[in-house]
Amino acid sequence: MKYALVTGASRGIGRAVVLRLAQSGIPVIINYLNNQAAAAETLNEVTRLGGSAELLPFDASDPTAIDAAIDSWEQAHPEDYISVLVNNAGIRRDNVMFMMPDEDWHKVLDTTLNGFFYTTRRLLKHMMPRKRGGRIINIASLSGVKGMPGQTNYSAAKAALIGATKALAQEVGARQVTVNAIAPGFIETDMTRDLPQDELKQLVPVGRFGKPEEVAALVAFLASDEAAYITGEVININGGLYT
Repeated sequence: MKYALVTGASRGIGRAVVLRLAQSGIPVIINYLNNQAAAAETLNEVTRLGGSAELLPFDASDPTAIDAAIDSWEQAHPEDYISVLVNNAGIRRDNVMFMMPDEDWHKVLDTTLNGFFYTTRRLLKHMMPRKRGGRIINIASLSGVKGMPGQTNYSAAKAALIGATKALAQEVGARQVTVNAIAPGFIETDMTRDLPQDELKQLVPVGRFGKPEEVAALVAFLASDEAAYITGEVININGGLYT
């Protein structure tokens, strides 16, 4: 049986992606780091909706923890494999660059960019030999497309994720593995709750923030068989803010 793994999936966009993928019929592995209660709530909601999911905690910035968690999962699922990977784990540590501590620079890149590298590298060796390949979907950001002041670290991590998406798509396309990135703009999540929403909505042509469910719908399409000829793309979902 094929599974989907969503990193950073306890809330926000990750949670919406889990629910949408589970509703499409694929069992989902819910990754989280610290917020076990939120992850359990997501799992319960999947079950309530008739889907199938399980929890798999690990630190997306720690390659040893990633390998140990996935090794354990594979030992418990000898007949199954992870065919869809959604690299969603990421954090913000906003600050102007001249005041940014080293720790805030490295932590943001470690979680977003290195987490993509460690997790994707670990799963590719099982995706590539399969006749049906797999789907790798990277959650980038408007910050990585145009850059955002006060987010040099976050913008750098997301822009690098976009470059890695384009390169990896060319490496693994012949093995029927597609690699795409989604670049959300302002989405209603915990990460944007502290932003001046009324002011920022005026900059968005459609006049509102996006919903996590709208991003999740795009993820579900890219994970489907219908998207088999789409790879190496960066798809903006930002209400027309930056095109």
